[in-house]
Amino acid sequence: MLQSPEPKYSPNAAPTNSYTPVKLATSPMDQANIGRSLVIKGEVTGAEALFIDGRVEGSINFPDNRVTIGRNGNVAANITAKEVVIMGKVQGNVECADRLDIRSEGVLSGDVITHRISVEEGAILKGGVEVRNLEKKDQKTQVQAQNKPEPPKAMAATAGNA
Repeated sequence: MLQSPEPKYSPNAAPTNSYTPVKLATSPMDQANIGRSLVIKGEVTGAEALFIDGRVEGSINFPDNRVTIGRNGNVAANITAKEVVIMGKVQGNVECADRLDIRSEGVLSGDVITHRISVEEGAILKGGVEVRNLEKKDQKTQVQAQNKPEPPKAMAATAGNA
C-alpha cells in the first residue's frame, strides 16, 4: 500500500518543532526607572523611556523617548524629550518634540517649547510657553509653489476645442 510522506500523529509523541518567539531589541514597555531613594546629579541620557520617582539635578536628554516624572519625583534640570509627563515637581526648562502633559498634581516652573500641551485642572505651570506648529516647513513649500506662475489655462482650453 501507499503511505503518505507525512508522519502520522501520535498523541504520546513530543512535537518536533519548538517555536520560540523572537524578542525585539527594545519592546515598547522597556523603561528605565529612577527610584524614590535615588539622587542623581549630572547629565542623564538614554535611548529608552525614563520614569523618575527620585531626585535628578542637572540635565535630562531623551530626544526620541518619553520622560515621566512620578508623583514622588523632584527634578531640578532642563528636560529634552519626545514626550514629557509631569506628575511630580520640575524646576527647569522643558523642550518636547511631541507633547507635554502636566497632570493634576504636577508642578512645572520653567519655560516650555512643545508641539502639543495638556495641563490638567489643579496643575501648576509657571513660565513661558511656546507651542510650535509641526507643519511650518510644509506650509513654506506650499506658499512657494503657489507663487510660481502657471501657464494660461484659457489658451489650453481653446486649443482643445479646435
